[in-house]
Amino acid sequence: MASLFACGRLSRHDYPVNTQEKTAPSRGGFAQSLDSFFQISKRGSTISHEIRGGIVTFFAMAYILVVNPAILGNAVPEDGSITTQGIAAGTALVAGIMTILMGVVANYPLALAAGLGLNAVVAFTLVLGAGLSYGEAMGIIAWEGILIFLLVLTGFREAVFRAVPAALKTAITVGLGLFVALIGLVNAGIVRAGATPVQFGISGSLDGWPALVFVFGLFLMMILYVRKVKGAVLISIIASTILAVIVQAFAHIDRISKTNPTGWGQTVPELKGSPIAVPVFDTLGKVDFFGGFGKLGVVSVILLVFSLMLADFFDTMGTMVAVGAEGNLLDKDGNPPKTRQILIIDSLAAVAGGVGGVSSNTSYVESASGVAEGARTGLASVVTGILFLLSTFLAPLVELVPTEAASTALVFVGFLMMTQVTGIDWDSKEVAIPAFMTIAFMPFGYSVSVGIGVGFVTYAVIQLVKGKAAKVHPLMWVVAGLFIIYFLMGPIQRLLGVG
Repeated sequence: MASLFACGRLSRHDYPVNTQEKTAPSRGGFAQSLDSFFQISKRGSTISHEIRGGIVTFFAMAYILVVNPAILGNAVPEDGSITTQGIAAGTALVAGIMTILMGVVANYPLALAAGLGLNAVVAFTLVLGAGLSYGEAMGIIAWEGILIFLLVLTGFREAVFRAVPAALKTAITVGLGLFVALIGLVNAGIVRAGATPVQFGISGSLDGWPALVFVFGLFLMMILYVRKVKGAVLISIIASTILAVIVQAFAHIDRISKTNPTGWGQTVPELKGSPIAVPVFDTLGKVDFFGGFGKLGVVSVILLVFSLMLADFFDTMGTMVAVGAEGNLLDKDGNPPKTRQILIIDSLAAVAGGVGGVSSNTSYVESASGVAEGARTGLASVVTGILFLLSTFLAPLVELVPTEAASTALVFVGFLMMTQVTGIDWDSKEVAIPAFMTIAFMPFGYSVSVGIGVGFVTYAVIQLVKGKAAKVHPLMWVVAGLFIIYFLMGPIQRLLGVG
């Protein structure tokens, strides 16, 4: 494990760090207190790196303030008691609070927000599919978070994490790199569905001003990076946003649609009206813990909670490993510092998302973009969290950054995380095959948990047929079995008559 995660991967990225800055923190009393509390100098960082990293992470994640209301808006009550504006404000509030807690309690550069995929389950499976009310669906989410929190307190979640073989932890990092790069390309419209399952641009070519903004931002980021310019990621996002604003001022482009395939993604880079808006928190407390049991029955609720829990459980594991590997923060066994605190905050974030009425909050792999910018401590998370809180009032300014500008960071981070692939022993087939399956299924299955699950099951099967079952940690057998159930959830539900 030491050869995989404790070998200074960051040096391969040639990230420009001012050594004098590193070893000589600011002399001001407040700066010294920050440095001491967050161990900034000890981790080879500076306050300026942390602030830049926190800002970059925020902009890489800010799309959730638009996407979450768009998804959950499909499930809001018809009486108008919950609005999309309220969902946006609640999304920012919960994300801000939980991200700050991650920074202060766990001292880890990891940001949290409403989880994509889980919010779709709330809207389309629980509300529109199963007929639950908005509050009852959030109750299911809260129960899922409570279950994960109990697993953390008992030590089970951390024990599972530590039982994972070194090669699979490395594969998780690499797979996440490909996955996050794919997310960036899809969000920017560079890769999209077409005559084939996925294709490059529109019918194989780039078209439209938004594509130009993305290409400009990505190449600027790469050029600044290889030139070792500090703040390469943040500078590129800001520069491409400015270009997008200028383009929009003259071209007046609408959002992307079937009739407008060359439009902007989730956000249009133009300011309409005041940059400040008073937030309305109409989602807070809109949770019904027990209504779902009455409508669906205990067995159905348990299956739903189990499915959500398993996805949330391993998404976080993969994310914190990937972020730690990117920042050279893992110990000789591939574990991040304060693992239990990280998992506790992440578990509480799921509960907070349910109680806050904005869906389960979870750790975001986009945090790696801030780490690529130099973040190494929880101060970066505090900066990101503060920006989320401010965005409850400054939503118009947040929406000024187009998806095409922010997505450049995700693609670039994919490259940085991909460099970990050399840490896998590809000559050892019993390790290489599960690693490959993990790496392949994350982007192709468009799911972190699916990639992890396929890798775990493959690893267990190979060890079994090679007669090495006794060498596999017992928890790996448990988890592999749980994933098999997870992958067969549809047939199981039909068999039990609860689908």
